[in-house]
Amino acid sequence: MSVTATADFMLEPILDANKDAGASRDAIGLGHAAGKGLNTRHGTLLTLEDISVSFDGFKALNDLNLYIGVGELRCIIGPNGAGKTTLMDVITGKTRPTQGKAWFGETLDLTRMSEVQIAQAGIGRKFQKPTVFEALSVFENLELAQKTDKSVWASLRARLSGEQKDRIAQVLETIRLSPSAQRQAGLLSHGQKQFLEIGMLLMQDPQLLLLDEPVAGMTDAETEFTAELFKSLAGKHSLMVVEHDMGFVGSIADHVTVLHQGSVLAEGSLEQVQENERVIEVYLGR
Repeated sequence: MSVTATADFMLEPILDANKDAGASRDAIGLGHAAGKGLNTRHGTLLTLEDISVSFDGFKALNDLNLYIGVGELRCIIGPNGAGKTTLMDVITGKTRPTQGKAWFGETLDLTRMSEVQIAQAGIGRKFQKPTVFEALSVFENLELAQKTDKSVWASLRARLSGEQKDRIAQVLETIRLSPSAQRQAGLLSHGQKQFLEIGMLLMQDPQLLLLDEPVAGMTDAETEFTAELFKSLAGKHSLMVVEHDMGFVGSIADHVTVLHQGSVLAEGSLEQVQENERVIEVYLGR
């Protein structure tokens, strides 16, 4: 399932911190403190510098620079083939860059970490198509997604503590699925499955959430709630949202990055990038 990138089914040690980190420019942060153990003294949660990825001579990413601040809600837009999916693949360790630097906080070198290590460090990814355990209840899906020992023996012996039950109840309320806690996940609407998968990510307590076209296929009401949800999560988490729905982008984003041919074409507020002649030419149209 797509949240396996966030679940620690295998327990791997995080690599030793690299001592020469910390030279990146300050990101546009919101002044929030990052979570336990992550050094973000410059307010930068994610630093990508000079990132390139080549597939058989084709550059999917080309000298890309991107900085995400602590607590920031960033939207990534751009035409198909701009490199948005490859960007998320690099951040989560699924694809290794041909060149460049990728730092999580000031000291964790993502290019030297496995996908599991990156997930354990606090990066969670949600793919466009929701994938949940459809035969299990909503509550059981969240229970399985907890950041706990997933070994067979531990799972067989597991009993939820009061604190764990409270955490699940809190997430259920956040994603507005408390009335459906005992409902089979396969019976949920498309939008509800999206919310459940976001809830499963939240159970991992990630520092950074990567969300790929989260409102695709949603009703207007579900899209409106998703906007409210993301704005409520910003500050507690950093969010990077890849989306084509410009109305949705306008309802949530303080800062927008436009990708084109694997590089950053423009950055700024939605209004600023919408007025950019190059962005109009290659993406928005007139």
